[in-house]
Amino acid sequence: MNLSIVILAAGAGTRMKSKTPKVLHTLCGREMLYYVIKEAKKLSDDVSVVLFHESEMVKKSIEKYFSDIRYVIQDHANYPGTGGALMGIEPKYQKILVLNGDMPLVEAEELKQFLRAGSNFVMSVLDLEDGSGYGRVVIHGGSVERIVEEKDATGEEKSLGTVNAGVYLFDRALLARYLPRLKNDNAQKEFYLTDVVEMARKDRLIVAPLFVKEENFKGVNSKADLAEAEAIMTGRIRRRWMREGVRMRLPETIYIDEGVKFVGECFIENGVSITGDSYIEESHIKAHSVIEESRVIRSDVGPMAHLRPQCEVTETHIGNFVEVKKSKLMGVKAGHLSYLGDCEVDEGSNIGAGVITCNYDGKKKHLTKIGKNVFVGSDSQLVAPVSIEDDSIIGAGSTITKNVKSGELALSRAKQENIAGFFARYFSSSK
Repeated sequence: MNLSIVILAAGAGTRMKSKTPKVLHTLCGREMLYYVIKEAKKLSDDVSVVLFHESEMVKKSIEKYFSDIRYVIQDHANYPGTGGALMGIEPKYQKILVLNGDMPLVEAEELKQFLRAGSNFVMSVLDLEDGSGYGRVVIHGGSVERIVEEKDATGEEKSLGTVNAGVYLFDRALLARYLPRLKNDNAQKEFYLTDVVEMARKDRLIVAPLFVKEENFKGVNSKADLAEAEAIMTGRIRRRWMREGVRMRLPETIYIDEGVKFVGECFIENGVSITGDSYIEESHIKAHSVIEESRVIRSDVGPMAHLRPQCEVTETHIGNFVEVKKSKLMGVKAGHLSYLGDCEVDEGSNIGAGVITCNYDGKKKHLTKIGKNVFVGSDSQLVAPVSIEDDSIIGAGSTITKNVKSGELALSRAKQENIAGFFARYFSSSK
């Protein structure tokens, strides 16, 4: 598609009340700016991102996902504002679509409407009951007459329900004509891109208003806006995977990050949270379990289990109240109430209730290796670094500090003593 796209991402986002640049606030595990670029790239091979505040931080964050984006640093000292942001742009194509980096819900399909409008100047508008936070739009005879920024609006103008949604399509020649004529004689001393509307109207040009969906063009200006946007994005992610064949019980209770991938027929029960770039294949994740940045293949996890980052679980049963961290489990049963951290457990092994790998000595993390067909009895502690070889048994209640050879039984218990008649003597003495 012969379209250049410019994404404005220069602002500090002080209204978010955070030191984090506004466009780097995340929803569903990805930065807001990521989503805007993702949709833009569906439409164009010429995408520019205008940066200023913490530009290197923003650039470094986005380069994890995209390698073919052009970055432009705004001359904020001399040309602040949205109009100033476009002054350093050199578009490749005749049509230029201008987006905002704080609109993570925008979708490529709806952006195509700007091209279908058939005008050299198209701007998006919303009809809202409460236009607070938006510039107000005056429309007459099917054309936008002017836009008034909220900070400069009169009381009557603030009562208007038609507002600027902040996305524009320009003809390159039109933008080249009007950008140099922008002035900053307003309350904020900024160069407003919206002033181009008034210039175009004075030249009797049509500024076509395009009414768009509020959900898709929702700007994020507060933590409350961010939470609402994340709820919408989570719903989209769930619906996408259910269309791909993933079964979900009470899907509205399930949280899934953007980076999660499902393969084959999976079943996700209520209350589950799956985050990071987790990979779930042909598996059953039971109620209220948490999967973080892990791979689960042909396994069942939960209920109320926790896989912390860097776990690989294959053909394994992870039961309730089992926590696994940075571990590789292949064909293992860990039914309940265990902590398996920094360990490798091979096929056929059984981990009893209450088993703990003591992986941390106060200074460093150490590895526990458990071989094939190992039976680890309940309430055992495996003090790393330690190796339990194939076909061995750890007796219940043992604390293992030394390696166990193949075929051995390892025990470390105090000898049990039974004292006859003690019950009667003990309680009779207290009367």
